[in-house]
Amino acid sequence: MRKLKFFLAAALAAFLFFVGNGAHLTAYAEADKYYIGGMTAGFMLSAQGTEIIGLSEVATDEGLCRPAEDAGIKIGDTIVAVEGITVKTIADLNAALNRSGGKEVTLTVKRKGDTAEVKLTPVKDKKSGKYKIGVLIRDTVAGIGTVTFINQRTYRFGALGHDVCDENKNSLGISDPQVYLCSVIGVNKGIRGKAGELRGLFMNDSAIGKADKVCATGLYGTFRKAYDFSHCELVDIAPLSEATIGKAVIYSTVDGVCPQQYEIQIAKVDAGNKENKNFVIKVTDERLISETGGIVQGMSGSPILQNGKLIGAVTHVFLNDPTRGYGIGIENMIKE
Repeated sequence: MRKLKFFLAAALAAFLFFVGNGAHLTAYAEADKYYIGGMTAGFMLSAQGTEIIGLSEVATDEGLCRPAEDAGIKIGDTIVAVEGITVKTIADLNAALNRSGGKEVTLTVKRKGDTAEVKLTPVKDKKSGKYKIGVLIRDTVAGIGTVTFINQRTYRFGALGHDVCDENKNSLGISDPQVYLCSVIGVNKGIRGKAGELRGLFMNDSAIGKADKVCATGLYGTFRKAYDFSHCELVDIAPLSEATIGKAVIYSTVDGVCPQQYEIQIAKVDAGNKENKNFVIKVTDERLISETGGIVQGMSGSPILQNGKLIGAVTHVFLNDPTRGYGIGIENMIKE
């Protein structure tokens, strides 16, 4: 098992898809029931290019060179194309640089959602003979998040509840479709001004499903039919029109692999919000506050229930108050 941590910023905004009126949702809910999630799962995601995680020197016959740094490339940038040809993996980038033969190339670079073109000249590494630009890169990102629901009939699941991005706000895709159960082994508690995070281990021998879609409202796929659902509560879903200010609960895993129920208050309902912030919630359960400080990264997707029905999922945390955060209405996830 490998130790990995989830760094999708819980405070990131996302886009919201509307899925119709409450009458449509009620009819849909009558036909299907949903297992409550709350279990923590591990995902392997694609950086949708080659992400720069470090800058370095290249030793050439003429001396040390820093082509990428000199061209203005920064840590956190993602190279998505060379000379207009898409690169998605480290191998793609290396092949493109070697094709250059040491001539100037144009890189298409993403930085915090913006795209720009950068010109630079690869140099030949003295030791390997390969053309390089002086970067340390990765093409996949590992993380953990919380499963929100599993449809009893179709076994389709939804998780996270917000756009899937890295810490630089670059969108991620699916690298490995396998979804693994994750054991939470520790928590960095949230404090005012800094989001906390769950620390977990991928249980590589415990694949619980396959992911096939990421979008503005989270990550989706199909659970294994062999998964033991005996510990999962089966509920109906409810539209935002049924949500009210007052008591509710969330299901989260902050230790081991077993979800626990924690008390919260819904402080505001905003059905028209377009950033996946349909609820303002406040953690009131002293157990959760003691263990995590409130909402932390990795809890995104924790199902929200009110009056015994699934109404949404935790999506964001208030950085100035980790006991408070936002949630998305479940109808905006179910449609996906």
